[in-house]
This record gives sequence, structure tokens and C-alpha cells, in this order.
Amino acid sequence: MTPPTSRTWSRRGTTPIIRVRGRSQRRFSIAALCCYKPGKRSRLIYRPKRHTDHKAGGRKSFAWTEYRDLLIAAHRQLGGPIVLIWDNLNVHKDRRMPAFIEAQDWLTAYHLPPYAPDPVEGIWSILRRTTQANTAFTDPNHLMRRLRHGLRQIQYRSDITDGCLTGTGLTLTTPRQQAQ
Repeated sequence: MTPPTSRTWSRRGTTPIIRVRGRSQRRFSIAALCCYKPGKRSRLIYRPKRHTDHKAGGRKSFAWTEYRDLLIAAHRQLGGPIVLIWDNLNVHKDRRMPAFIEAQDWLTAYHLPPYAPDPVEGIWSILRRTTQANTAFTDPNHLMRRLRHGLRQIQYRSDITDGCLTGTGLTLTTPRQQAQ
């Protein structure tokens, strides 16, 4: 992963240069759900994955079964029905996914129109600008540790997840209840 850059410094008149050894051919994916429930703090549920066989013709992204497993885990963790609002990623529209969704009484799915804002995109932007910025990773394990650390920091700060929802222009239809 080429390190994203953020602000840095150098001597006056000298352009700062960040040297990177080269591009890695290793492949990582992260699937995440931003979860909102009126009266409760927002949640971030995620699953990172390292693709070890992508050079040998294996998958370079999550399969529909991995998204299914993430939804099942989220349902168990949240303990209630889920209304899923998805972007138009091709795996989300896999022919087996609607059959799975239809079979679950606790799951309802809606697809966003193309180019609609998605709260998870805000999470990726924050992650790249904070824990991933100005870092040249020494090996895949270093990258995975930093990804998990950054996502855990975001998980504990529900105001960040709320800000990502606000940044899309979407709102919760039911006002949040005040804490007693």
C-alpha cells in the first residue's frame, strides 16, 4: 500500500520527500457496517481480510458469503432487525444475496442510487487521513495491525460515525431519545 500523505514539515525551501520501497502486490479488503439506532450510540462493525491467493487467480475482494457472514454476526451483535442500505457494489447485487436477504425476517435491504453518499466512505477517508497517513508499512502484518488499531479507535468514538452519517446529508427518521 502506498502510504497516504498528510501534513508534514521540512526545512524552509526544501520539498519534503517520503521514500517508499515499492508497491506491494499483497491485497487487503475491509467490509464495514455503520449501524444507527434511534436512542442508542452509533456502532461500527467491520471485518478485515488478507487475500493470500489473489495472484494464483483467487478472489481479490470479499465474496457474497463473507458479506452474508458479516450480516449474521451484526444481527447477533446488535440483537435486532437490520435495515441495510447498500451501495451498488457488484457483490452486493450477486444473485444469491437477494435470496439470502429474502429468507431472513430480520433483514431488509435497499440499494442506494449510483454515486450516492455512503457513511462507510467517510470512515475510509478518516482512516486514511489518521492512522494510515505518512506510514510506510514494513510488512503485511504491520498494515493489518494499523488498520485494526485505526478502526478500533473509530469504533470507540460514536461521534465520528455520527459525523459520517451527517456528511452524507442523510438523517435518522426518528429523533434520538435524550439520555435519562
